[in-house]
Amino acid sequence: MKDGKPVSILLLGTDTGELGRNYKGRTDSIMLVTINPTEKETKMVSIPRDTLVSIKGANPAFPQKINAAYETGSAAASIETVQNWLNVPIDYYALVNMGGLEKVVDKIGGVKVASPLTFDFNPDTARADEGNLYSFTEGSTSFTHTGEDGVTHNYDSMDGKAALAFSRMRYADGDGDYGRQARQRLVLEAIMHKVASNPQLLLSADFLAAMSDSAQTDLTFSDMTSLGLKYNGALNKMTSDHVQGDTMMLSSGSTEVVPRAEQQRITDLVRDGLDLKPETTGNLYADDVSMDEMIAEGVPTE
Repeated sequence: MKDGKPVSILLLGTDTGELGRNYKGRTDSIMLVTINPTEKETKMVSIPRDTLVSIKGANPAFPQKINAAYETGSAAASIETVQNWLNVPIDYYALVNMGGLEKVVDKIGGVKVASPLTFDFNPDTARADEGNLYSFTEGSTSFTHTGEDGVTHNYDSMDGKAALAFSRMRYADGDGDYGRQARQRLVLEAIMHKVASNPQLLLSADFLAAMSDSAQTDLTFSDMTSLGLKYNGALNKMTSDHVQGDTMMLSSGSTEVVPRAEQQRITDLVRDGLDLKPETTGNLYADDVSMDEMIAEGVPTE
């Protein structure tokens, strides 16, 4: 990052420890971020965790969901799969568990996010049950929290627990996992705006300590320093997008099959964010799949 060129970061989120789960194999959220200091723009693209791909080393390799890449070969497999699928370079990665998101929000003093829909969510049950209930209202940054004692409090800024509840809900959203992805991007945007207004937050001892036990990354301290200082201007202008697939029931379960045109659109968007010349998108399913396998699953062959 010392030369100030555009960079790409693959963000991988896990739900480790939530609802008593200790399973660490699959990534629950996948986001590709480009940061361009020349154009002063940051682009965020969510990739559905159920996107259909073929993964080297998996058994079977096809059909697989893209969130299984980390289970197969850790961050390297996730990076390789996304790179091959979109034909874009990935410079860095960061794997953050949901507890890490909570700590990050708390360490930067909270965030304000306007909810895109009205919903209730209890993080203990992942449903709208009483007892530890958050209530968000469409178009408002204000929300309420009702604790186990039945007392309701009003808030206008999210702490880590509220941000986690806001970004995890899926079942009450008409857009399903796509809606959850959109709310995750809103929280990430709010975090980036907060950091852009005070880059030293990124380098504070408290922030780094919070991240050290909740995240894995190949970003060095020097990289993070450059990100906070040289790339700061790019965090003031952010655009967000997502990969749109078609839901199909395959032998791997409910899966998002991404049309070739959509795959190309995302490749164009990411390469533009990195100031790279246009190229044809990557392999249809990231790795080679035989015609017989595609026909057997009833998925597009081109």
